[in-house]
Amino acid sequence: MSAWHILERISLDLAGLIFLADIDAVARRTAYTGGISVADVLVLSPGLHKQQHAPALSKGEYPACAAMTTGYVFRVENEATVLYLQRISKTGHLTTLSITSESDTAGERSYNMAAGLTVTVIAYLCLRGDLWAVLVLMILVLVRICNYAVLGERLSGSWHGQREPGVRGDLLVLLSQDRWVRLRGAVDDLKAVTSGQWLQDPTETDILLTTLSTLFVYLAAILLVNATNTGKTAVLLLMIVNAIVVMIANARTKDLHMNGKLLRSVGKPKAYGRRLDLAHELIKETGRKDWALRMGMLQPEKGEEGPVVM
Repeated sequence: MSAWHILERISLDLAGLIFLADIDAVARRTAYTGGISVADVLVLSPGLHKQQHAPALSKGEYPACAAMTTGYVFRVENEATVLYLQRISKTGHLTTLSITSESDTAGERSYNMAAGLTVTVIAYLCLRGDLWAVLVLMILVLVRICNYAVLGERLSGSWHGQREPGVRGDLLVLLSQDRWVRLRGAVDDLKAVTSGQWLQDPTETDILLTTLSTLFVYLAAILLVNATNTGKTAVLLLMIVNAIVVMIANARTKDLHMNGKLLRSVGKPKAYGRRLDLAHELIKETGRKDWALRMGMLQPEKGEEGPVVM
């Protein structure tokens, strides 16, 4: 007896519960790419109804940041950028990043495979005449369309402050757990990835669409029980394989795509015995220490400005 025939004899009435698995791969994909793509609507993976939760992945951290060229101190407000900095930084090390307008398609190719697999499974189920299984997958596609529309609205109209064409910037970010990141590039590019609001607050319409799409996921889980065992198996395997593919795509996406910019690491992280050593080295390099005083990295001497309260 073939493995497929064995699977057909196994009860899969609860297979739809996989739709509700607490997996954040889809939300992480949104954060790692800084937005959405057309392929999103065809990538069906567990946790797809949690895409709107992408900003929460940075765990509410808004790290202090100093412009070492001007001494200005502020916080990194973009949650997707913070998540990326948390991902690539290392305790007790300085990680240097550069920002460009290049593109990286390594993760996109893997991600597009998941979309292609969804189309293949839908076509297979149509040929078998398993309309319940097809209906369930189409409901999930509708869920992704709703999230795509909501995110498209929340991404529009971002503010990044006054433009400063031709000016170079050099930022130092102090993350939790003694992780330090240096961002270098054009000031306007740095503003595009650090300032402003990544996703605008949802409107009442956005909340309604998100709520309905979540309910549709539960409805799809209920309706899958009416599909044939072959249909349930195909849907279950699609969800498992797509979850793996999305996680692989996330792992292969080493750089952050944000507002048309690409943020990537340069060289290997450099270790320091203490943060003060880092401060002294950067002060010597930049020729000024006001930013270090305002960040609380140095003890102010008499008459010097102390740390900025943020």
